[in-house]
Amino acid sequence: QVQLAESGGELVWTGGSLRLSCAASSSIFSGNAMGWYRQAPGLQRELVASITTRGTTYYHSSVRGRFTISRDDAKNMLYLQMSSLKFEDTAVYYCNTAEDWIADWGRGTQVTVSS
Repeated sequence: QVQLAESGGELVWTGGSLRLSCAASSSIFSGNAMGWYRQAPGLQRELVASITTRGTTYYHSSVRGRFTISRDDAKNMLYLQMSSLKFEDTAVYYCNTAEDWIADWGRGTQVTVSS
């Protein structure tokens, strides 16, 4: 049973936009802060953005002002609107909780930014 399923990643040009989606099981999503993470080749996975159940958001300094995280509690969906994409945004993007516990990781979705 898939608990986290990310989608929306693709090859885009520098300066382009993408919207990532994450379908989560209710056991993971409901009542929890959720986050988008990314892992570039050779680097550790890092938290890119998070959103609490009240809508309070956090953004990594490298994406602040360019990315917007949102959630739809009725659908157990998490989104990441990405704009002004840079080459360094290239990575596999994952969703998961932004709590002190982490669910099993999904497959992620590849975002490749090319110039």
